[in-house]
Amino acid sequence: MKTAQRHLWHWFWEIASPYWKQDEKWQAWGLLVLLLVLLLGQTGFAVLFNEQTGEFTSALAARDPERFWQAIRVCLGLLVAAVPLFALYYGVRDTLGNRWRRWLTQQFLQRYFSHRNFYALNANAALDNPDQRMTEDINTFTQRSLFFLLILIASLLQLIAFSQVLWGISHELVYFLVVYAIVGTWITLAVYGRPLIGLNFRQLRREADFRFSLVRVREHAESIAFYRGETQEIQQVQRRFMAAFDNVNRLIRRQFFLNLFQYAYSMLTIVLPSALIASRVLSGELEVGRAIQAAGAFAAVLSAISLIVDNFESLSRFAAGIERLNSFSQALNGPPQTLAAPHGVIESVADERLALENVTLLTPRHERVLVKDLSIAVEPGESLLIVGASGSGKSSLLRAIAGLWDAGSGRILRPQPPDILFLPQQPYTQLGTLRSQLLYPYPERTVDDGDLLDLLAQVNLPELAQRVGGLDTELDWPKVLSIGEQQRLAFARVLLIRPRFAILDEASSALDMANEESLYRQLMATHTTLVSVGHRPSILPFHRRVLELTGEGTWRTLPAQDYRFEI
Repeated sequence: MKTAQRHLWHWFWEIASPYWKQDEKWQAWGLLVLLLVLLLGQTGFAVLFNEQTGEFTSALAARDPERFWQAIRVCLGLLVAAVPLFALYYGVRDTLGNRWRRWLTQQFLQRYFSHRNFYALNANAALDNPDQRMTEDINTFTQRSLFFLLILIASLLQLIAFSQVLWGISHELVYFLVVYAIVGTWITLAVYGRPLIGLNFRQLRREADFRFSLVRVREHAESIAFYRGETQEIQQVQRRFMAAFDNVNRLIRRQFFLNLFQYAYSMLTIVLPSALIASRVLSGELEVGRAIQAAGAFAAVLSAISLIVDNFESLSRFAAGIERLNSFSQALNGPPQTLAAPHGVIESVADERLALENVTLLTPRHERVLVKDLSIAVEPGESLLIVGASGSGKSSLLRAIAGLWDAGSGRILRPQPPDILFLPQQPYTQLGTLRSQLLYPYPERTVDDGDLLDLLAQVNLPELAQRVGGLDTELDWPKVLSIGEQQRLAFARVLLIRPRFAILDEASSALDMANEESLYRQLMATHTTLVSVGHRPSILPFHRRVLELTGEGTWRTLPAQDYRFEI
């Protein structure tokens, strides 16, 4: 248990500390100091309110109207001053939490998108739902961190302030209180500790899995509807929901016994302080108001030193969130090549040429060899067509050329990113306007509207802008455009950017032959060198050479005019 607590503290510190040391540290510390000042004010008001509560209770017991109304007037004055202070405290706390969340989210996003981590982490089966970790888990981390930090500080201030009050009334109450809090904290940690944290960790994962399954149904609704796959889908969604449901049931059972202990522990404090000082009140040694004041101080001090007992459920959820966020952070720290490194890595070299030198390519988890000892150079103007049976490794070879897969040996020479553009098999449309679809992935380019409209006409989409409401219309493009229209948009990007090399992975598979021929002719006119994967004989005339992957890692090259597709 102690080792686990040390790990949690270490993980928490690694995630939390950079914000307080880096670029926004002065604003962060300034807001935190303001919160501490406001906490001091809150504690002072709490002591004064407790004192006045005892005062007007004693006045009532003594039937002294002047003393009673004076205490009431003082309480009202304290309220006028305290209410704005409390409101300001929560406003400052939430502002600091929101700024911390923004900063931490930006740090995670930068790491997530650097070195193509967002792609590499897909192979990490142990790292589920990175989207949830960057949304809910970061938000919970910053808000809960501030919450627990501030209640810890508030508890210390409360402990100091009310211990003095309580010591002045009854030493016995102070002694009893210390023993009572130590025993309660020990029972909470020893009995409920790690199991509750583990259940909360699994609950976060299972809730995220359930939500993700529903998101997939929404994203692939048309395909599911075509297949009439509703029965299969609802079974999968229900299975994930039941996993979350069953885990909640286990949490409820654990929480039930924790609640029994917590409520018994806290409710005994209603009776215990009065019972311990009853003899002094009954003998007339203490006023009734002093007994009330002692009970209030007892409750405040007990609350301060029973922090773990009172907040253990929230702490266990917080600990589970820290563990998830730490595992995500550690995964982002490792380079994408980590998986391949023990078995060899294909070297990537920036060069003016596109060439593969003695490349042996394996699947990322090294289950099989896709290509053995491949050496080939694609000279400018000598476009290359890659063919082969399904599963022979054609798309995998393009992933290696792009630097996405690197398990194996040899080296790949490729131009700088602006000189090479990849069109994956599945067309990609981002969230944004029609203009942003055309300019992707270089939105900073300045292109006249007329040129963009001409570009749409070039790819046989002349009425698209008018149909959707203009270049600056934002729509859910995969639902608005057919696959063929999305592929033509992808070709439009290549025609606009005019890279030295374009890598096309069956990028025209949804197009009719007329559109396909037109687009390939336009690409050839831009003097872009093509590397294509395809199965259609119709694209063969646009390439000089053919690389055929013949299976079991073997391959051969031949001039395009000598190659014949098997029918």
